[in-house]
Amino acid sequence: MSEVNKVVATPSQAVAGIFDGAVVGIGGFGAAGTPYRLLLALAEQKPKGLTVVGTSPRQFEFLIQSGCVKKAITPFARYADPAAPNPLLEPYLKGELEVEILPLGNLVERLRAAGAGIPAFYCPVGIGTIVEEGKEKKTFGQQECILEYALPLDFALIKAHKGDRLGNLVYRMTARCHNPVMAVAAKTTIAEVDEVVEVGELDPEAVVTPGIFVHRVVKAERPPLDWVYRGIKVARKT
Repeated sequence: MSEVNKVVATPSQAVAGIFDGAVVGIGGFGAAGTPYRLLLALAEQKPKGLTVVGTSPRQFEFLIQSGCVKKAITPFARYADPAAPNPLLEPYLKGELEVEILPLGNLVERLRAAGAGIPAFYCPVGIGTIVEEGKEKKTFGQQECILEYALPLDFALIKAHKGDRLGNLVYRMTARCHNPVMAVAAKTTIAEVDEVVEVGELDPEAVVTPGIFVHRVVKAERPPLDWVYRGIKVARKT
């Protein structure tokens, strides 16, 4: 029997097979922990009708610009800079893009529930806001809650600091964010890493995402910072 090796050569190979209509989770919070090389490769392959799940347009702007996205699920549907153009606004107003906004904690718990096999849960966050619209409510003691459903992913694109050929991953500081919860919520997890190391080099106590949750690993250089602010046209020039 050949040895397990989940490492692939290029980001394009890593995202191959992401099909039209897939639900794709994108790890990261702002620039930290976002798998930009995987996102660019996926945008160039141009799958259609994706539902993307991420913290803000910074995670999926490349995909919107390439016409890949049908729906975005996010807690923050704009950039932090109010002067920055919002990539969601124009396609939303044209009816080309559906946007679901929910609190970040609710989003992460929906992902965690998917990974844990929990179909739904009651949560007090969102009561009295637009978040509760159309959702079942129930009162526990004096606390009114809304019913939130698990959010399973077809694919998770995540970013880690180091990985080995078995798919074990460690993260660096805040870049860890919710990449681990994305990994357990997905049928197929694809990890972009700064460095691939030999099996046994990672301290087992430091491994946050075990290889059982990871299906492909690709080493990719960190992108220039202007990718984050100037979009896919700049990225394609590098």
